[in-house]
Amino acid sequence: MRRYSLTLGLASALVVMGHLAHAADLRIGLQDDPDTLDPDQGRTFVGRIVFASMCDKLVDITPELKIIPALATSWKWSDGGKALTMDLRKGVTFQDGEKFDAEAVKYNIHRSQTLPESRRKNEVKSIASVEVKGPYQVVFHLKAPDATLLAQLADRAGMMVAPKVAEKEGDKFGLHPVCVGPYKFQSRVAQDKIVLVKDPSYYDAKDYHFDKVSFLPIPDTTVRLANLRAGDLDMIERLAATDVKTAEKDPKLQVKKATSLGYQGITFNIGNGPKAKTPFGEKEKLRQALSLSIDRNAINQVVFNGAFEPGNQPFPPGSKWYDKAFPVQPQNIAEAKKLLQEAGDPHPELTVQVTNNPVQMQLMQVIQAMAAQAGIKIKIVAKEFATLLKDQTTGDFEASQIGWSGRIDPDGNIYGFVVTGAGLNDGHYSDPQVDALLNKARLTTDDAVRKQSYDAAQAILLKQLPIIYLYHPVWIWALDKKIEGFTPYPDGMIRLKGVKFTG
Repeated sequence: MRRYSLTLGLASALVVMGHLAHAADLRIGLQDDPDTLDPDQGRTFVGRIVFASMCDKLVDITPELKIIPALATSWKWSDGGKALTMDLRKGVTFQDGEKFDAEAVKYNIHRSQTLPESRRKNEVKSIASVEVKGPYQVVFHLKAPDATLLAQLADRAGMMVAPKVAEKEGDKFGLHPVCVGPYKFQSRVAQDKIVLVKDPSYYDAKDYHFDKVSFLPIPDTTVRLANLRAGDLDMIERLAATDVKTAEKDPKLQVKKATSLGYQGITFNIGNGPKAKTPFGEKEKLRQALSLSIDRNAINQVVFNGAFEPGNQPFPPGSKWYDKAFPVQPQNIAEAKKLLQEAGDPHPELTVQVTNNPVQMQLMQVIQAMAAQAGIKIKIVAKEFATLLKDQTTGDFEASQIGWSGRIDPDGNIYGFVVTGAGLNDGHYSDPQVDALLNKARLTTDDAVRKQSYDAAQAILLKQLPIIYLYHPVWIWALDKKIEGFTPYPDGMIRLKGVKFTG
């Protein structure tokens, strides 16, 4: 960290000289260090930011969340929604020179479905087979209609990796990833830097203006902003809400915002190993009491200066998928104490792991104080983000303060976290009725019918509370004033097409 912690007192001449020396390079400060750079295995938000410059998808989205062509130039549905035919972009190669074609797409779907470590299995499980109709046309034959599939293919499930390299490297592919994308992997030092370099053979290379893109993980939001202001970074993601006014007043910076599709919450270990056998893992009334002890509006004001939106569901209150029958509850200490008594544990203890950045630590400290009013004792354990995820996956946690960046289809915010055996269900929560309802929601494109299923599932989930939802963020970026062409997206990704330095 000391390597990047420059003081704001650097001589302006040195800052200018440093900036000019990197004029063809872009340096982006990330809040966390990504996990594996394998689209099939990856699960971190910051990993998706890196993938956005390195691994193209079959389809992408607009800032208005409309699905648009990418590696697939067109598509159509047939057979009652059980067949999706895609025409593919011609003349495209992977970053190692291997040809991108229909066979490569077939390989990628098969890998997502069968790689033991794949976290994409549930996202593409509706695909029964992939038929190669020609060199640049594929047909996805589905087991049943799947309203979520295009949205899945607009994310990691739709990212195409080079078949020959992936086959050779297996689960080690993320150490030296090869995709189709404007920038190709050059090097990585854990907790330090990920470096990508421009791929001149990329089909759209003319619209990408940096020779090199470096991603630097700097968890401390204050240090991240200090590095930007000193000229050691060109852009940072997740500027702290408390620092927005400072950044906006800096004549060398610009601030961009977009409302997030995701949420932050507390995930409980319900059934993943010995650490699930705790009071909070076994008693839903304790989880209900903790939820009631939390003042979500106060959190928004104290921690985020009112910039975010309090929430209690995987969808924000303004979303059409939000169930208005269950509004955000106000803090109710008396009711929380009553539930603790009913559970036979008036002074329960809970250990919550949290990523080691100041904002999330402050969040948990505020929750810790609120819970104490009801008699709940929370122990906070700060961890580096990759360690937190590893421990969460293996069941080495009681509860975890963690969030989700959100997806354009509602399925992406709920299915993977609560369906039995789903790839992101680290707490191993399981309820057959919830499984049936969320699987049913995938079978139709009728939003009214889907919402009925989501509402019914929510009624169960908001009682059992495998996840306590807290708030919905706003993505905030701070950039060097000399950068032009950056467009904020609700998914929080950094898309570099058309982005460049002025002058």
